[in-house]
Amino acid sequence: MCAPAEPAVQECPEPQIVEKIVKVPAPAPAPPKAATAGKLGLPIVGAVEWANVEPGDIRMPARIDTGASTTSIHAEDIQLVEKDGKRWVHFTLQDPKSKEKVSVEQRLRRTVLIRSGDGQEQRRYVVQLWISLGDIRSRVDVTLTDRDHMEYPLLIGRNLLMDNLIVDVSRQNELEK
Repeated sequence: MCAPAEPAVQECPEPQIVEKIVKVPAPAPAPPKAATAGKLGLPIVGAVEWANVEPGDIRMPARIDTGASTTSIHAEDIQLVEKDGKRWVHFTLQDPKSKEKVSVEQRLRRTVLIRSGDGQEQRRYVVQLWISLGDIRSRVDVTLTDRDHMEYPLLIGRNLLMDNLIVDVSRQNELEK
C-alpha cells in the first residue's frame, strides 16, 4: 500500500497596496483677529463701520476712506443764515433707520472747493460735528453735501482717522464685535 501523499503547501501571494490611508493633522485654528494695533494700541476699524453723529444722536453706516482728507455727511435743505453777525448753517440729517429728519444748526467753519474724481467742482460748507466710532468720540470738521446717490450717508476721512484709528479694509463692522 502506498503512503498517503502529503498535501501541497500553498504559498501566500505578496500583499498589494490597494489604498493607502494617511492621517493628516487638522489645521490649527486661525488666531483671533487683533482688535488693536500699532505702538499706541489704536482700535482697528474696517472699510465700513457704524457711527453716531451729534447733534441729533443719529446712528448711521459710514464708509471709511483713507483717501478723503475730510469727513462728509449727507445733508438736505442746506441754508446759510446769519445770527448776530455770525454765519451759521441750517440743514437736516436723516436717521437711516427711522427715516426721521433731524434739523441741525451749526456755526459755519469755512467753505471748501471739492474736486470729484471726474473733475467736477463743488463748493461745500464745513461745520463741526461730534462723531463716535466705537469708543472714539471726536469733534471734527464735516463737509455738507448731497450723498443721496451714495451707498453710505457718512464718509469718514483722515481728519477723524489720523492718530485715532487703524484701518484694515479687509474687515467690516469691527467695532460692533
